[in-house]
Amino acid sequence: MQRDPAALKAALADLEQRHLRRSRRVGLRPGVVNFCSNDYLGLASHPDVVRAFQDAAAKYGVGSGASHLVTGHGPEHHALEESLAAFTGRERALVYSTGYMANLGLIGALADQTATVVSDKLNHASLIDGCRLTRAHSLRYRHGDAAHAQQLLAELDSSIDTRLLITDGVFSMDGDLAPLPELARAARASHAWLVVDDAHGLGVVGASGRGVCEHFGLSADDVPALVGTFGKAFGTFGAFVAGDADLVEFLIQKSRPYIYTTALPAAVAAATRTALEVSERESWRREKALALAERFRRGLAEVFPVSRPGTDVADVGTTIVPVIVGEAQRALAISKSLEDKGFLVSAIRPPTVPAGTARLRVTLSATHEERQVDALIAAFQELLAA
Repeated sequence: MQRDPAALKAALADLEQRHLRRSRRVGLRPGVVNFCSNDYLGLASHPDVVRAFQDAAAKYGVGSGASHLVTGHGPEHHALEESLAAFTGRERALVYSTGYMANLGLIGALADQTATVVSDKLNHASLIDGCRLTRAHSLRYRHGDAAHAQQLLAELDSSIDTRLLITDGVFSMDGDLAPLPELARAARASHAWLVVDDAHGLGVVGASGRGVCEHFGLSADDVPALVGTFGKAFGTFGAFVAGDADLVEFLIQKSRPYIYTTALPAAVAAATRTALEVSERESWRREKALALAERFRRGLAEVFPVSRPGTDVADVGTTIVPVIVGEAQRALAISKSLEDKGFLVSAIRPPTVPAGTARLRVTLSATHEERQVDALIAAFQELLAA
């Protein structure tokens, strides 16, 4: 785009006309129930997590002051990495400042322009951008279609040394699970790295909240590169990559987003370690959030088909329920009407989701109550019938 103010105005006007212009919200008005937060376990305001943050901030300050490889890596970061390794069943874990950076840093370190990456068509933007920035040859398989992924891998030239198969664990806009057992077999047969971003699964999915790998009974050998974030179920901020010792050591040497950015504040690391402990100790939070999500699915399905695309594992729920309404304008209108009724549910529009699949993305949390969920169902039923 040329440096022309008129061009920017025209571009903004075009987004406005197509109902795709985004705006920021400054807080919530009193009385509105938030049904679009990723704080699935309600740990962002948990007193133990808040206290851990405050105590560490008093001891270490509110910033780390430097990158991990200079002076930014302290005892709280190290303790968190050890806890994450144990939590995920990996040899080591490496803390990043954001989930976006973790994905860019992992993919960028493993792949270059001579590599080939095969990724799910509906992967998160950070995974997509990680593939683009490597300048590797990139192929996309149909969403959740492990057979198509296997076919693409099998057709690769034998001279390609570096191959990555990349997927979300739980897809953030649909709430469905990746078919990980089939993808793991395909990656192993093709000698490819299987990279799984389980940002929306860790803390929620699995018998003890250890994510999609636990749910499917997959080991570190099956999923050698696992990405997770702290800003969803664990209620804080930041991210990590977990794998074997050599992978983590390689990332320390080669992952540019890790090497060249300021380390996460020690107070955030301390709060996150406490959040991990609380998530295991208070398992009722995970159970409650999943039960409320299923309550919402059942209630809405009586009058409207709740979309649950992806794998055939229909009995596995997540805390994400998409209500796909089609056009962006309709999604915005329903979102506004819901807010007028006291419910905050974001309208998700292209390019975040494919054209024609604009939706209301409902997320359930341990902080919600059954009466609130039932009231949301009633509000949806009224608006969708109009």
